[in-house]
Amino acid sequence: MISQLSWKIGGQQGEGVESTDRIFSTSLNRLGYYLYGYRHFSSRIKGGHTNNKIRISTHPIRAISDDLDILVAFDQETIDLNAHELRPGGVVVADAKFNPVLPDNIEARLFAVPITAIAEELGTSLFKNMAASGASWALLGLPLDVFNKAVEEEYGRKGASIVEKNIEAVRRGAQFVLDEAGGPLEAFSLLPPDGEQKLFIIGNDAIALGAVAAGCRFMPAYPITPASEIMEYLIKKLPSLGGTVIQTEDEIAAVTMAIGANYAGARALTASSGPGLSLMTEAIGLSGITETPVVIVDTQRGGPSTGLPTKQEQSDLNAMVYGTHGEIPKIVLSPSTIEECFYDTIEAFNLADQYQVPVILMTDLQLSLGKQTSDVLDYNRISIDRGKLVNSDLPPLEDKLFLRYKLTDDGVSVRSIPGQLNGIHHVTGVEHDQEGRPSESSINRKQMMDKRLHKLDNLVVTNPILVDAPHDQPDLLIIGMGSTGGTIDEARSRLTKDGITSNHITVRLIHPFPAEQIKPYLANAKHIVVVENNATGQLASQIKLHAGFSEKMHHILKYDGNPFLPKEIYEQSKGVL
Repeated sequence: MISQLSWKIGGQQGEGVESTDRIFSTSLNRLGYYLYGYRHFSSRIKGGHTNNKIRISTHPIRAISDDLDILVAFDQETIDLNAHELRPGGVVVADAKFNPVLPDNIEARLFAVPITAIAEELGTSLFKNMAASGASWALLGLPLDVFNKAVEEEYGRKGASIVEKNIEAVRRGAQFVLDEAGGPLEAFSLLPPDGEQKLFIIGNDAIALGAVAAGCRFMPAYPITPASEIMEYLIKKLPSLGGTVIQTEDEIAAVTMAIGANYAGARALTASSGPGLSLMTEAIGLSGITETPVVIVDTQRGGPSTGLPTKQEQSDLNAMVYGTHGEIPKIVLSPSTIEECFYDTIEAFNLADQYQVPVILMTDLQLSLGKQTSDVLDYNRISIDRGKLVNSDLPPLEDKLFLRYKLTDDGVSVRSIPGQLNGIHHVTGVEHDQEGRPSESSINRKQMMDKRLHKLDNLVVTNPILVDAPHDQPDLLIIGMGSTGGTIDEARSRLTKDGITSNHITVRLIHPFPAEQIKPYLANAKHIVVVENNATGQLASQIKLHAGFSEKMHHILKYDGNPFLPKEIYEQSKGVL
């Protein structure tokens, strides 16, 4: 029996690949296995090759597997594009309709299953995804009742007849391949799972859930891949909590609405990707100069322009750090796990309120859309901090306006909201005095700039860096951000087997950069390797700028639209020595 395997299904977009993956992985999750998924999909609504890959394990995993055990193919293109991943002894389950052929150099077993024929016998070719699922599920020797339960939940709204036909398609597909193989394949027999309860969600859903837990009740947003699921989740949840989601005409409207709602005392966020973030930059400056909190999620994808809207990249870092005219304080957080997506969203709202600044939550496509196993979330860890927001009426000010922008030692002023007794003040995007009145005084300008820019001097963020440093002077210090963390750890385990010592840092606070926390680890390492999904080494540039040590820094960069594989980081890290 084995402790893990990988499964992939591929075909044309709109052919049922996504629903097949969803049912297959949901069933495995309910059995108690750990899962890590990756979606490779086209930017077209329908058509174009798409595939979903799942890694299944009896222990926690946070990386895509290098190879592949089972490939389910709805067309020859799927075999041609993905068969190279198959390990020797792997299996291809393909639709017999297209006369599947394996490439000459692939050592795998081919099962040509009459997937479409089974489906058409049941009334429509739409059932073929379930026939394919049943065939691959049967090879694992896992109980069909769990799978059938997931089928019922997926198609139950369509009526009992549809559910029954889908289940029958599963049964026929399973029976055909079992007859061909002579029973389940022993090589793919998984060890029993640990039986512990687990979540199985995408990062976007964890962010949306975190927003709800943080007290967010308003989200204006414009749909954009790969951020749209945050809006879609909140559309379903917020109305029952007295909140709402508005689909705006563009990202400029979305961010200004979010700023307006926060100014009025509500907690609001918006979410987008690189192109949307570009449109928001002027309004982010408005948040900064008016000291109005706002939370913005940027789910990075391949750029520039429309670029690769459905592919992995981490190339918006510079835009998030520098992308505002003028100079304002802002915070950029980078979660690296599903759990961090949830907890960091809550912290983002607290930080925005505490420091009265824009907070950008930086994720990437793999973390946002890659469905994976997560520990059950601990709601006892949730705390809400509204900072210096006044909760009651203010005392009279003797014919003066409320000093909304009062100069304070920490740079943060007491905040009132519209309608609060004695809290009236001016608010404007031009430079202003302590009451908010426009002012071009050079003395006032310097005072207000210093006030705003110094408010993050004493910033406190939970775990600005995550450190795994078992060695005092490692051969390698490997640094990453976002979704690369688990892949780096898996590469490190291979380096250890080769006698190479390594430490690992995941940078979670991108801006202001945690230079003092990271410097000791940089100093003690013989070589520094920075892993990132972009072409110019943006994270490495931040490290060099704020902490130094460029003379021993090396880059591992990938910007072809795909996330890192463990073997890539292992081989390139080893090549540094």
